[in-house]
Amino acid sequence: MLGGENVTLFQVFVYGTLLQGEQNHHVVAPYVTHIETGAVCGWLHSVADLYPALVLDSSAPPVEGEWLTVNEKGLQAMDRLEGYYGEGKRNDYERVFVTDVDGKKAGFVYVYSSERAKHLPQIGTSWRAYKQSYERGFK
Repeated sequence: MLGGENVTLFQVFVYGTLLQGEQNHHVVAPYVTHIETGAVCGWLHSVADLYPALVLDSSAPPVEGEWLTVNEKGLQAMDRLEGYYGEGKRNDYERVFVTDVDGKKAGFVYVYSSERAKHLPQIGTSWRAYKQSYERGFK
């Protein structure tokens, strides 16, 4: 969390449909004050080829993404999109704290548990690269 004049800002690592130019970026765009590239260690999985799910793993390769700095309304908009209702609730994704591979950025990320993702295909380290290769297969 970052402090401002009566405004609390949050850094959130995104790696899929919330990236700039992707289909759900519009959900958070009005609340974004800063975007920076980054990466966290983990495994990306495809959920029905519609969106990715990240499983954090410090021994895994870095997954490409962006750090979005958002206000509280932006965090709430992402919580709704990601099906996050709070700690201990029945969430689609869990919201956890993570540090970028560079060690300089840290904040929230939405993740799946390894148990939840165990039957989903792993798709590499970049949602955009996966999506491009998937779309090429249909041309």
